[in-house]
Amino acid sequence: MSDSHSIVGSKIKGIRETKNISLEEMAERSGLSVEQIVSIENDENLPSLGPLIKIARALGVRLGTFMDDNDALGPVVCRAEDRERDSSISFSNGATDARRHMEYHPLAQQKAGRHMEPFIIDINPTENLDYKLSAHEGEEFIYVMEGEVEVEYGKEKYALKEGDSIYYDSIVKHHLHGVAGKPAKILALIYIPF
Repeated sequence: MSDSHSIVGSKIKGIRETKNISLEEMAERSGLSVEQIVSIENDENLPSLGPLIKIARALGVRLGTFMDDNDALGPVVCRAEDRERDSSISFSNGATDARRHMEYHPLAQQKAGRHMEPFIIDINPTENLDYKLSAHEGEEFIYVMEGEVEVEYGKEKYALKEGDSIYYDSIVKHHLHGVAGKPAKILALIYIPF
């Protein structure tokens, strides 16, 4: 994986230390264990979006703060050729073996003050669908660009094919994954109230 992984951990640690928040206080505010936070800050583990959102809330910052490179006040254009060259961010998604099957390509890293996080996400093939549901404040919109995905949302499962989309409240426990053994590509817009 690229340098984006280490940038996230170091930014979290830097913000926490700047705000004089101890590891114990951070754990209490976020609901994560001290060990989880240390692992994230030391770049040993980059969790799914749920824990990152809890950390952002505990620090009083936007989720995008961890991924920002610059702060542009005007519009931000992300060219396809730049996205292919730029680094992606992979999350372990709570898997015990730290399997990284989703590569997130941020589309608005330079946009200051944003409330949405747009990503193109490449879902790599995997046979192992052992996953944990997560929940966080906000809303998500998923559009399937290629392949097929399944969204588990509460007690329901939704199979989505190329061209299908789903919009849901992310406070309900959910998980998105590709169909076993097949790759997929989605556009994801994540809104997190700040």
